[in-house]
Amino acid sequence: MLSSQLCAAKPAVCILMIAMAQVAAHEDGEKTTALKDLLSRIDLDELMKKDEPPFTFPQTLEEFEYAFNEHGQLRHTKTGEHFIFNAREDLHRWNQKRYEALGEVIHCQTEAARQKATLKIITQYVYELLENKCNMTKAIIPVDAAADEPSSFIYLSPDALSNPSKLLVLIQGSGVVRAGQWARRLIINQDLDSGTQIPFITRAMEEGYSVIVLNPNENHLEVEKPSEPSTFSSSPTEHFDEPVEKKERKDDKEGKKRREFYEKYRNPQKETETERIPIRLNHRETEVRNKVCAVALTDSAHSMWLQDTSKSTQDWMQQHCCNWVSSPEPLDTPLDSMLPDCPRVSAGTERHELTSWMSFESIFRFFGEVVEAKEDEETEETSNIVTTRSSSLKSKHLEL
Repeated sequence: MLSSQLCAAKPAVCILMIAMAQVAAHEDGEKTTALKDLLSRIDLDELMKKDEPPFTFPQTLEEFEYAFNEHGQLRHTKTGEHFIFNAREDLHRWNQKRYEALGEVIHCQTEAARQKATLKIITQYVYELLENKCNMTKAIIPVDAAADEPSSFIYLSPDALSNPSKLLVLIQGSGVVRAGQWARRLIINQDLDSGTQIPFITRAMEEGYSVIVLNPNENHLEVEKPSEPSTFSSSPTEHFDEPVEKKERKDDKEGKKRREFYEKYRNPQKETETERIPIRLNHRETEVRNKVCAVALTDSAHSMWLQDTSKSTQDWMQQHCCNWVSSPEPLDTPLDSMLPDCPRVSAGTERHELTSWMSFESIFRFFGEVVEAKEDEETEETSNIVTTRSSSLKSKHLEL
């Protein structure tokens, strides 16, 4: 009987144990879910940031106190040790960010050095083309500069100072481009014709022009590490005006007077290539109008209104200047002028750096028309003078 009772109890015990196990499993599941929920609410990054210094790192290798030795190895400038990743223990994220910042500095400085070397090679190559292909001569200015005096240079065709007929003066835009260049981007990625002034020089010489290539952006001399500003030319605008002003500089006193003059009349706005013409126009108006036949600008953003420009100068600009600007319109399409300083026409391209090359033919056509009109005017004036003299002599003869 007892055995039968035990047998009858077994199913109940088994059922009870299974139910208890299910309850325990259910409670464990709830705890796990609750734990996951709690962890999901915790921002581990924020917890780590509480103990981290800010991610502010040096901007140069010198500030990092690292440098490459003669073997090309990165070493600490004070200890001579190689780079240590774990600069701060238990701050892996900070160490990683520091490592990335150093890598970016090295990349930037290496790339900058590579680009500087490339541009230096391009500049020297263009100078060689000016001298060898165009038969131009480098002229140091001031012409009487002492050996230790800062100076710059321009390029002259053989007849630049002796041609009594026509002279073409080429001036590049502001920035890093040097004498003989329009745009380094075009020289590197396209060709020399579009990126340099060589085609303009060649064409001008073929048409009987003498040529002067100015160098207004060469205003600093490299003296070992520091860059020494040239007292001769402190800005592109001043450089543009200097070659004539200082050709015959007699003494330091006269040079000082000229520097004071340019400082006095210097535009307080940011100086660009667009301000060079007004400087001489404003203060040497008669001289300019008698000697300059035409001015061709390419995508110039100049403003005559920022300077004290006379009405006669503005009228002269309207008649003797033309600005070929970047535009989707076909080449030479007249465009509305934002300000009434000089006519604006399309250069036939929307790319700023291509405006000089795309308007090449139009510019020389413009020069030719202006020169021809001036020659006709001079011929007519000469004819009038001769006629007047003949009439005068005839009258005197009749009186006798």
